Amino acid sequence: MEEIKINTRSIQFNREGFDDVELLDIYKRLLKPRMIEEKMLILLRQGKITKWFSGWGQEGISVGCAYAMNENEYILPMHRNLGVFTTRNIELKNLFAQFQGKSAGFTKGRDRSFHFGTQRHKLVGMISHLGPQLGIADGIALGNVLKGNGQSTIVFTGDGGASEGDFHESLNVAAVWDLPVIFCVENNCWGLSTPSVEQFRCKQFIDKGIGYGMKAIQVDGNNILEVIRTVRSINEEIRKEPKPYLLELMTFRMRGHEESSGTKYYPEGLQEEWASKDPVVNFELFLKEIGVLNDEQEQEIKEDFKSELQNGFDQANAEPAIIASENQEIENVYAPHEQVIVRAEGNKTERRFIDAIQDALIQSMERYPELVLMGQDIAEYGGAFKVTEGLIEKFGKGRVRNTPLCESAIIGAGLGLSINGMKAMVEMQFADFVTCGFNQIVNNLAKIHWRWGQNADVVVRMPTGAGTAAGPFHSQSNEAWFVHTPGLKVVYPSNPYDAKGLLNASFEDPNPVIYFEHKFLYRSLKQEIPDAYYTLEIGKAATVTSGTDLTIITYGMGVHWATEAMNEYPNLTAEILDLRTLLPLDKEAIFNAVKKTGKVIVLHEDCMTGGIGGELVALIAENCFENMDAPILRVASLDTPVPFAVNLEEQFLPQERLNEAIKKLSLF
Repeated sequence: MEEIKINTRSIQFNREGFDDVELLDIYKRLLKPRMIEEKMLILLRQGKITKWFSGWGQEGISVGCAYAMNENEYILPMHRNLGVFTTRNIELKNLFAQFQGKSAGFTKGRDRSFHFGTQRHKLVGMISHLGPQLGIADGIALGNVLKGNGQSTIVFTGDGGASEGDFHESLNVAAVWDLPVIFCVENNCWGLSTPSVEQFRCKQFIDKGIGYGMKAIQVDGNNILEVIRTVRSINEEIRKEPKPYLLELMTFRMRGHEESSGTKYYPEGLQEEWASKDPVVNFELFLKEIGVLNDEQEQEIKEDFKSELQNGFDQANAEPAIIASENQEIENVYAPHEQVIVRAEGNKTERRFIDAIQDALIQSMERYPELVLMGQDIAEYGGAFKVTEGLIEKFGKGRVRNTPLCESAIIGAGLGLSINGMKAMVEMQFADFVTCGFNQIVNNLAKIHWRWGQNADVVVRMPTGAGTAAGPFHSQSNEAWFVHTPGLKVVYPSNPYDAKGLLNASFEDPNPVIYFEHKFLYRSLKQEIPDAYYTLEIGKAATVTSGTDLTIITYGMGVHWATEAMNEYPNLTAEILDLRTLLPLDKEAIFNAVKKTGKVIVLHEDCMTGGIGGELVALIAENCFENMDAPILRVASLDTPVPFAVNLEEQFLPQERLNEAIKKLSLF
């Protein structure tokens, strides 16, 4: 795209409330991202960076919004918000290193462009899926409300990104909870090559405000003084009385979605029309008209910026290419955590599985005042399974929160709480429903520490499993989905003692934990457990029974099926290993159990294909082949959805096939 020159001003600025010094400061902040972008486009053509997402023509929004926020308030920008980063005084060496994939970049070469955050600058960058940062903003704002610090939060999305379900979920949650969030929709009229008329049918985004029960304002996003004035005005209001705002900022993207996509899809004359509304040039002309800026000052400012940009780029460019280190990459997947085991001491009481879970919730809530519980119907009603019954009376509605039916926004809010220095638990009403929040778990919670060093102190509780005639949408075993995802920890206890100790440990851990609870065990299993707080080691398996004839490696309900099955074979003894944690696996315990008998059954309730059993068999084959006296057998549920009728569900589950496997191994 050739540069379009304009010499006359088409934007009317109102300088009321801005003195000359501030106007000049705003100009410098507005000019800086434009000059960085000019340099980036040159570097892109030279092959010194590989991709660029342009915010050309939208700088008034980025700079104006960031300028109007307090420095200690979080901003959640997107990939056209370079002006947010520069207004927050990001060090240019680090910014350019980020664009080049150097170690001084915020993601150390692990992610590109603006996919990063920095606690120092109170910025939380996006991921490519566009919508999830809106829910994170809810969590940050919730943390501010609970802390009572009077802070606001601002989050960006685009007119295209606002089509995603996260937009609806997050605005709805913010409205219901009266959260001090400004939801900024940068309406640049195009989603890549798709015009607004093919994105939505509403006339304007502010029309959506009434549907969410929130105020909505539309401003000219290219008029930086109007942007600053509006955001300041909103903040004055919501810092005193927390509530969300929908702010629609009208603008236009002058360059392609990213440079390689070009702009040939724009109708003829459209870019020329919007070029006349250029936020940088118009403001520059305005300042010259009122005598705040002259040609000599302009040239001096630009020369200073050129020198600063070149110096920052030279420093980044001088850095050597990253030396790949397998150990470092693996070590950075999880936030550092040295678990100190709290031993079980004192009186013991017989407790059901569900009681053990509730004990851990209560004791962890007492131990961590910053811990917030969220989930559908978990407050007055006590949750679908009554796990949280009575907790609202102990800890109040601020910390035990009913949520709308919106798994993605709530998991995102959990991450936002963690970013704001708190802890979160999100209860899935059924593990099956986690599909609606899958993106937040596998792309945000799991990757955020590896990407830019931010931990995700979130526990997602998952009532799981069959055996209750609940059918295909309330009975799935979906732990394998998460075992495949680096950055998560996956815990699956089989008894009340482990359930309490491992849940307490999960809350201590600063990493995201997916915590499975088998619904069938809630009220069917009792055990004496310590009344006091205690923890168990995450990543440590337990031997249930010792034996010499065969080994059964399992977890959850599989532990009980294996124990019951072996009671039918009095002449055989089995080494039954309860994994307890599925990610990370206790490989040492697995290999020791295998070597003890040389005959192995891997048992799980999940379907056979793609279940964790395949991974276990591969590990055993690779590491214990010489110790094997028989083929490794997998026993699992059928490769079908979970059926409703009792006889079909019994056929689906693996108990009968477990007996066949035991008989088969006994012949070797």
